[in-house]
Amino acid sequence: MITQTKTGKGDTVAAHAYLETPQGRRLAYHHTKGAGPTVVFLGGLKSDMQGTKAIHLEAWCAAQGRAFLRFDYSGHGDSSGTFEEGCIGDWAEDTAAALGALTTGKLVVVGSSMGGWQALLFARAFADRVAGLVTIAAAPDFTEDGYAASFSDAQWAALERDGQVEMPSDYMEPYIITKRLIEDGRRNLVLRDPLALPFPVRFLQGTADSAVSTETAVRLLNHADSPDMRLLLVKDADHRFSDGPCLGLIEQAVNEVLDASV
Repeated sequence: MITQTKTGKGDTVAAHAYLETPQGRRLAYHHTKGAGPTVVFLGGLKSDMQGTKAIHLEAWCAAQGRAFLRFDYSGHGDSSGTFEEGCIGDWAEDTAAALGALTTGKLVVVGSSMGGWQALLFARAFADRVAGLVTIAAAPDFTEDGYAASFSDAQWAALERDGQVEMPSDYMEPYIITKRLIEDGRRNLVLRDPLALPFPVRFLQGTADSAVSTETAVRLLNHADSPDMRLLLVKDADHRFSDGPCLGLIEQAVNEVLDASV
């Protein structure tokens, strides 16, 4: 079910829509109508659809008359639930529900950080819907290769005892990492089995990213299989990848996969 509400005052009032998912979650979203393929933005862990990259891409698509969708996963932004309740599989269900109910035809999926993992999960499950894929500092399998691989004995003990552990972040307040997030992440890994991406793919990665390493980007490039796949490393760009030049590179990558998918 789709509902509409209004947020803001005066000239800043904007239509704010919600989607009720089959799992009973309420997802906030903004959908701009236009020509296809629809560009979809998938945000990162604890991020929301009001971020610089999402808003910029929305305006850029609107200027071209192209359809665009951004939304908040459950436990993020204006959607229902709390972050600590969620996991990779829940957010994959949210992505599938939003893209299935709110878009038609082919999609160009743009995933940032954890959204890159979500983009890969969606592409693996619904390859026939994807015209092209762009990731920005993609963080596939980070629950296993980042958190679980670095936990100390004390942190594993806390995870077993308390069901969660607090992890610092360079970009926001500490993350609460739950046992469910780690265990569910293991059921959604994409770098352990063959990963076919039968459409144009562009990976973007900053060399000054302290959250996702260039080694992760190269590992993804070497692991995935695509007829047209490229990795662009940007010297000194950080994890946000949202200054003017980086936003221009995202536009360029989306244009490239759109042109190649025709």
